[in-house]
Parts: sequence; C-alpha cells; structure tokens
Amino acid sequence: MIQASARKLKKNADFINSLNVFPVPDGDTGTNMSLSMESGAKYEMDEPSEHVGKLAAALAKGLLMGARGNSGVILSQIFRGFSKSVADKATLNANDLAQAFADGAQTAYKAVMKPTEGTILTVVREAAKAGKDVAEEQGDVVSVMDAVTQAGKEALKKTTDLLPVLKEVGVVDSGGQGLTFVFDAFDDVLNGRTEAEVEQPDEEQMDEMVEAKHHQSVQGKIDPADIKFGYCTQIMVRIGKGLQVTQKFDYDTFYNYLAKLGDSLLVVNDEDVVKVHVHTEHPGKVLAWGQQFGDLATVKVDNMRQQQEEIIEKDDQQEASQPVLETNGTAIIAIASGAGVDKLFRSLGVTHIISGGQTMNPSTADIVTAINQSNAKRAIILPNNKNIFLAAEQAVKVADIPAEIVHSRNISQGMTALMGFNPDNDLATNVTSMEDNLSAVKNGEVTTAIRDTTVQGRTIKKGDFMGIIDGNIETTQKTRLEAAIAMVKLMLDEDSEIVTIIYGKDAKKTEAEKLEKAINEMDDELEIEIHEGDQPVYPFIVSVE
Repeated sequence: MIQASARKLKKNADFINSLNVFPVPDGDTGTNMSLSMESGAKYEMDEPSEHVGKLAAALAKGLLMGARGNSGVILSQIFRGFSKSVADKATLNANDLAQAFADGAQTAYKAVMKPTEGTILTVVREAAKAGKDVAEEQGDVVSVMDAVTQAGKEALKKTTDLLPVLKEVGVVDSGGQGLTFVFDAFDDVLNGRTEAEVEQPDEEQMDEMVEAKHHQSVQGKIDPADIKFGYCTQIMVRIGKGLQVTQKFDYDTFYNYLAKLGDSLLVVNDEDVVKVHVHTEHPGKVLAWGQQFGDLATVKVDNMRQQQEEIIEKDDQQEASQPVLETNGTAIIAIASGAGVDKLFRSLGVTHIISGGQTMNPSTADIVTAINQSNAKRAIILPNNKNIFLAAEQAVKVADIPAEIVHSRNISQGMTALMGFNPDNDLATNVTSMEDNLSAVKNGEVTTAIRDTTVQGRTIKKGDFMGIIDGNIETTQKTRLEAAIAMVKLMLDEDSEIVTIIYGKDAKKTEAEKLEKAINEMDDELEIEIHEGDQPVYPFIVSVE
C-alpha cells in the first residue's frame, strides 16, 4: 500500500503542482509530497517485520525525516498519529484502521498552529470521520477504506468553496489532492486493483529507484574504515537469457540470497529484466548469482571506501577555504539557493547553508543533519520561506543540540534578521532580537507567470512578469525590468533608506544597473546596493529598508 501510494504521488506530482494558486514557476506541493512519501516508502521497505505496528512506525519515521514543505510535514503528522494508533497491532481490523485515520487527523491538526479549513486538514478529518462511521456499522477493512477514499474526494471538492483564494482561481487544495491520491492507492491495493492501478515500474522508474537507493546512504563525514560493506554493486539481468541459466526467476528466492550478502539492497523487476543495487564485500557472488537467472546486461561496481576518501578530501579543502566566523558556539543555518546569495549570507554571519528554497524545499532530515554536523553548541535556523517552517519545527525537536527558528519568510528578511545577532547573547535573546528585525524590511520578487489565471482580483497572462511584494502580486508587466521598476516604486515610502538589488541567473548586471538608475530617479537620496545572487526562479529580489 505504501509503495503504491509513493508511485501514485510521483506519477501525479506535476498535476498536484499545477494546483498551486499563484501562477509562478515554483508550485511544489506535489513534488514535496512525493519526495516525502518516497522517503517513508524506503523506510517501510527496509523494515524486515510484517508486523503492522512496526511497518507503520518505519513509515512514520521515514516520512518525518524526508518531510519537505508544509504539505510533506502535515502528511508525516497524519501517519505519525496513524502509527501511534496501531503501534501494538500485528494486523488491522476495520475498527483499527478507522481509528488510525482518526488519530492521524487529530495529530495533523495539533501540528499546525492555526489550522485552516479548506486544506489537507479538512480532507483527512472528513475522510477519517467517514471511516469511523462505516466501522461502527460493522464494516470490513475494505469498506472502511472505500469510505475514507470517497469521503476524501468529496471533502476535496468542498475546499474550493471553503477558501476564497481557491474559489477565485477555481482549483481545489493541492495538499488535499495529494492526500486523496494516497487514499486511492491504499484503496486500489485492498480491492485487488494492483494490476490495473499499481503498475510494475518501467525501466526508467527502475533506474531512478536504483539511483535513489545508491544516494540514500551517502554521508559526507563517515570514516571509510566504518563502511561495513565496501562495494556498491549494480547489475541488470535479462531474465531467462544466456548460457548459464540454471534457475527460473522467483523474486523471493532471488532477493533472499542477496539480502545475506550485504545491505542497502534494492531489487526491482518487470517480465524481462531484474535490476539490483546492493552494498557488499563480495561483488563476484552477486554477479554469479545473477547469471543463474539470466545474462548480465550491465554491471557496475564501485569501491565506496575509495570514493569516501575522495569526498572527505574535497570537503576538507572546501571547509579550509571558508572564512572562520566567530559566533561563540552558535551555528546560524540558512536555507538559500544561488552562489551569490550563499556568499551574501556568509558575509553577514551565516555559518552553514542548506541548498534549497522555493523550488526545492529541504527535508526535515536535511535540516537535522546540518544542525547535528555543525559542531556547535546551539543553532539558529533561517528558513527564508514560509513553506519550510513546519519542516524546520520538526527538525529542532529531534536535533542533538538546542535549536530555534527565526521565521524569515524570504531572503530579504533572512538578511535583515542577521543584523540582530550578537555572539555574546544567549540563544533565546538572539532569536527574539532577530525576529524583531523581520518587520523592518519589505521584500519584492519578480518572476514569470506560467499560466493564465485570475488571482487577488488581477488578470494575469502566461509569460507576464509579476512583481510580488511581501507575498502579494502587486504589478504585472511585459518585461522583467518594467516589472521590477513598477514593483520598487510601490515599495518605496518616505521612510525608505536602503535598497538592495539581487539579480538572479536569468537577469543581467546591465539590467540591474538600469533598475538602479530608475530607482535613483525616484529618490536620489536612497543608498542602493547591487549583488549577483545567481538565484533561480526570481530574476530580481529587491529589499527596501
């Protein structure tokens, strides 16, 4: 069921992304939910027990660590509640399943500071209620799941009317849509619709799964001597072909032998080929075993100890080239994208950068790793995106050192917050001071509309350049420079003193200089700075202080 839901979310990620209200090229709800469930599915797949409680715990752990964006975190909380509900259950009956969904809904609501109806929360609550109603009527597991799935779809339709912004654009809630795909996949499996709806992976999907398994265990600072199984071995076998075939392919027989040879095992197949990824000390045995079932179409063996030595050497060189920043034991961790933006943050006192942001939200595990590997006594997180808040909140709860979040919603706020940091202050005092600075800056972003729509009372055409001020679309123009000029004009007031222009990878320095000239014509007493940010999505980010 979990593997099926991961595949279904992946298959429909682009569709879910398209439901994001703003027509900007960063709609990522589908991507976040897909990657989050993929992480949960990997943990569940690696759990050897068939005990439902243990499988659910593995799923919940994987979802939490892989959770990206608010939608991914809420999904993880649904299954956290589900997991706790079934912790002692080897199997589930109808009442168990219904109660698990109800507990999942309750946990998700508690995880959100200000729950909003017309979202994924509405969908899970109404779906869970329907499941409970059927269970109380002495329905079986399948009928409960049928009811949950159908009620989820009905609740999803209602989200358009519950949230005015959804009604204006004419879409349903994207997170709720993602959850209904999860319910669909569960229902398909329980109803035996696996052949039609839970298809075998094609060759491209198998390649992606093997590649994902390979990267799953990469750890930058692990000692090569601590690698138990040193050879990453990948093979593709053409089932039944070749001169050395001695066995008819059976998945369990094939898998169980390889499981004894190492770890990080993944075996995926269709009718013609089987692909294997395994970390082992005996790559020759893996190859010989494969040949008993068919000829070897591809073989790849990497010495992971040697690779790790090279990674550590490279990391050490990079760390040596970074300036040493005195923060008195406090790690300041910012989420940002773009080499120039990274450089700006480091110049302001940030000690660690997590690559990510609007187009790719980091997971809870990414943030936990950054905190735990910071070698600091305490940590401050600058998400620089409201869609990363929930993942950051989960991360600070499980980190090894005290950590707090400064709720910066954008790059401009993140940089302004840093002005409030004092290395001599304690963690709580610094966080309060940095939070107080957030309101001192206005943030403007220019980006391109990816579709025709009407939002916030404004008709927008695909290809228009939008000026977005503090999250609201305030102007649309035919060129990015025109949009930037119109946007800044709306941002300035009599208290404005400093304007910072950060141009991205899709803009040129000459355009930034033209913007600077236009701003000077608006107010020649302003202090204006230009920086190359190299950020994606937004050719211009402008802050006004």
